[in-house]
Amino acid sequence: MNAQTALSAAIPFAVPASRWDEAHAATLSPAQLLLYRSNLLGSDLTVTNFGGGNTSAKLTETDPLTGEAVEVLWVKGSGGDIGSMKLDGFATLYQAKLLGLEAHYAGPDDDDKMVGFLPHCTFNLNGRAASIDTPLHSLLPFAHVDHVHPDAIIALAASSGGEDATKAIWGGTIGWLPWKRPGYTLGVMLRDYVRANPGVKGVMLAGHGIICWADTAKACYEHTISLIADAARYLNAAQGSRPAFGGEVVAPNPDRAAIAADLMPRLRGFMTGARRKLGHFSDDAEALEFVGSKDFQRLAALGTSCPDHFLRTKIAPLTLDPARLADDAYLAQQIADYRALYAAYYERCKRPNSPTMRDPNPVVVLVPGVGRITFATDKTTARLAGEFYGNAINVMRGAEAIGAYIALDEQEAFDIEYWLLEEAKLQRMPAPKPMVGKIALVTGGAGGIGAASAARLLKDGACVLLADRDAAAVEDVRAGFAKQFGKDVVRAAVCDVTDEAQIQAAFDICAREFGGLDILVANAGIASSAAIEDTTLDLWNRNYDVLARGYFLTARAAWPLLKRMKEQGGTSVVFIGSKNGVAAATNASAYASAKAAANHLARCLALEGAPAGIRVNTVNPDAVIRGSRIWDGDWRKERAGAHGIDPGSELEEHYRQRSMLKRDVLPEDIAEAVYFLAGEMSAKSTGNMINVDAGNAQAFTR
Repeated sequence: MNAQTALSAAIPFAVPASRWDEAHAATLSPAQLLLYRSNLLGSDLTVTNFGGGNTSAKLTETDPLTGEAVEVLWVKGSGGDIGSMKLDGFATLYQAKLLGLEAHYAGPDDDDKMVGFLPHCTFNLNGRAASIDTPLHSLLPFAHVDHVHPDAIIALAASSGGEDATKAIWGGTIGWLPWKRPGYTLGVMLRDYVRANPGVKGVMLAGHGIICWADTAKACYEHTISLIADAARYLNAAQGSRPAFGGEVVAPNPDRAAIAADLMPRLRGFMTGARRKLGHFSDDAEALEFVGSKDFQRLAALGTSCPDHFLRTKIAPLTLDPARLADDAYLAQQIADYRALYAAYYERCKRPNSPTMRDPNPVVVLVPGVGRITFATDKTTARLAGEFYGNAINVMRGAEAIGAYIALDEQEAFDIEYWLLEEAKLQRMPAPKPMVGKIALVTGGAGGIGAASAARLLKDGACVLLADRDAAAVEDVRAGFAKQFGKDVVRAAVCDVTDEAQIQAAFDICAREFGGLDILVANAGIASSAAIEDTTLDLWNRNYDVLARGYFLTARAAWPLLKRMKEQGGTSVVFIGSKNGVAAATNASAYASAKAAANHLARCLALEGAPAGIRVNTVNPDAVIRGSRIWDGDWRKERAGAHGIDPGSELEEHYRQRSMLKRDVLPEDIAEAVYFLAGEMSAKSTGNMINVDAGNAQAFTR
């Protein structure tokens, strides 16, 4: 590849401004003011990243036992996010009891022990667990305290020139403490530093962030914003017009989206382990600037600095040679080498009581010219890991502008990653839903059966791409699911299953957005009814184009992605067939024979897919009228006409009474069969048909 010289300056740090609304604030209680301040800080990514930072206020409350006025520390609880939390996200603790805990503290070795005392300080039976950073707030004598991790601040805290820069920016008003892992000892160090330097208005915590304070909620918020703005302006001036990271040597590849769609499923297939991975791709300006730079390899190898960043992104990223991305052997070896390096890191650093080694696969994968790919066991965590590494890139850029970037010491990093308190937090997390880590593509995803099947998979944790030729309808369904299940787990693509290019584009979107494919639900369909002498060639072809050719094209496009997951338990294809695919129907030769062709295609694919771990099964519905777009059109009138009944008042009753069980068949009923065939309960079933028709002897499979 040819080296190029960057012509533009480095990406500047954003300079935040106050968003405090005094009129709104005047309507709030003291606790609500703390929440308002916290939400303002946390919703601004120039201030802190998701889940990062904590805020507190020491408020006067009435003791529920004595009725006396007592001072209570309200502090962000463990694991919360200050940008989205509510009042119940704060831990509340008796301040006097917190101060009394120092009697139990004998030195740094007691950090973990001190955490065990925090529940004994709980006020008013609040069940919210207190954060490990609680001592940083309780041991300071100030009414309002903010501790945040903005990129501009961490850039100072993680640079060899950071302490000098802190003095240059703020004189002696902002202090500096060397790196210390969060905990009670850091709280004591901070308290003692402030006592010895009574003029300071905040303290930089090396490698970690900044903590500052004020007498009111508004003053504390605006102080925090002002400090971040000062740091951003200083770093921007220090960088000047010079390109970051030594300048560009690999330009962004114009085909990077297509490269990512091809690369991610192959990487995912090589990341074997207890749980499947989901991917997230980013080609934002920060990522492209970093991965294409001269200093990329040197800095990437150092890993991250801030503990918040590190816990999300692992000890270091995996970097790939863009010239070798088409080589599966190379990719497999790179993943294997990373796993071996991680195991060696664990062995070097483990303590006698360390938890068992966790998943050794990389979280962050960086590719010059392409961008940043992150993998995790769920989509939200994968996205957040990418965002955190984006923060780390910003930190490295700023740190290098004023000195040399300093990452966490390896042993310190390990002690945070395998901290027993962190392990306990992980063990308290609920078990994942059965479909977490699975990726599904549903054709006809805006229709009744397609949407119901997608909803059933989403309900149990799958990620779903809805493919449908109706752009407005599929977007409406996607938006509804995003509100119900979260925007991370659902995507939509406009796709006519008779068009090879549109089909391939849909699968590329699925690969790029989620990392690959585990489940294909081939559901897109049409229906028509006509006597044989009234069946035109066009009508015949339309049925076969969608119901036979469409299923073939969809399965063919899915096959390379599905094969990638053989070593991780295999994959599943579910065809939505029809009762008419196994039982003759009056005046429906085109539709019924096309469905029969699709059903037999499924059997052929089951035979062909078995060596690759691909299971192929069929669900045969009958008369799914309610909620179906097909039954809203001519098909309703045509089938009613074939049976000599009224399409409005008699059709549903006709099909209900025709069934052996005398029951309606709904889209949700089909979705349950799809879920069964897509999941582990049917792991040893392939080439099968399940009739969901309320009973029809004519359709019994033989």
